[in-house]
Amino acid sequence: MSTFNLKIMACDRVFYDGECEMLVFPSADGKMGIMANHESMTTAVEIGELKYKTPDGKEHIAITSDGILKCDHNQVDVFVYSCERPEEIDAFRAKEAKERAMEQLSQKQSIMEYHISTASLARAMARLSGRDKYVGG
Repeated sequence: MSTFNLKIMACDRVFYDGECEMLVFPSADGKMGIMANHESMTTAVEIGELKYKTPDGKEHIAITSDGILKCDHNQVDVFVYSCERPEEIDAFRAKEAKERAMEQLSQKQSIMEYHISTASLARAMARLSGRDKYVGG
């Protein structure tokens, strides 16, 4: 199968940099997929589960925050705020973040505070869901 170079970068590290056969990522319109020789594009990445398959046939999972993806000349760059393997997620911290966001949403907030709280809640729920799905509660 043909491959392309994939680089996933989070604020704190380069999560992955290497060859890839297929990438599936969350977008505003649902899940989108990229394979070798994909047409050039730039698009938003949403909070959720990102999957990529390496040439050795292994499928990798990452729980990601929102960001941006650029695809050009068989090179795909993903820039996100955070990216974690399910086993790296601290369930206790994720549950606390979810509770904190829910508490903030129950209070009167400005529009900006509301959007920050809903984003925090979405990220906490994605982290918990990804951890539970692949590692177990």
